[in-house]
Amino acid sequence: MILFIECLIAIVLFSLIVVPMTAKDPIGVISDYPPAIRNRRVQRGLTKETERRFEGKDLVRKGVAIIVLIIVAALVMVKINHAQTFIQGFGYTYIIWLSITWFDALVLDCIWFCHSKRVRIPGTEDMKEYHDYLFHIKQSCIGSLLGLPACLVVGLVVMLFA
Repeated sequence: MILFIECLIAIVLFSLIVVPMTAKDPIGVISDYPPAIRNRRVQRGLTKETERRFEGKDLVRKGVAIIVLIIVAALVMVKINHAQTFIQGFGYTYIIWLSITWFDALVLDCIWFCHSKRVRIPGTEDMKEYHDYLFHIKQSCIGSLLGLPACLVVGLVVMLFA
């Protein structure tokens, strides 16, 4: 039950960060948009080539988020979940990671992003890529794999400090 509650809390916190940031300034998170939308912005001169996927500030933003996740997850696993083994630390954290990743893909991306006019970037409103569900599912699969190293680190921290 605690793990379920932790998943819900993590989903709510993630949503409280992502939704306002995306709704306020879609161009600020353009690196998370489908490639065709990013490319149209560049072709029309509305976005610089450097504002494409994985530019420096985007990597820093995501890197900091991963580091914070590792620290918070390790503290939660040791102090709240009382995890004592690598498997417990890694497994619980990965379940939370997957809950966030798939909530993001299915609810935030496939429902909200694909259907909300608030996230449309000027000059790309007519593009069918806003309804590309497969793009979001593929990104979620990649995100599921990208969570493995962070969760492994949490498992190691639990193993060493619990």
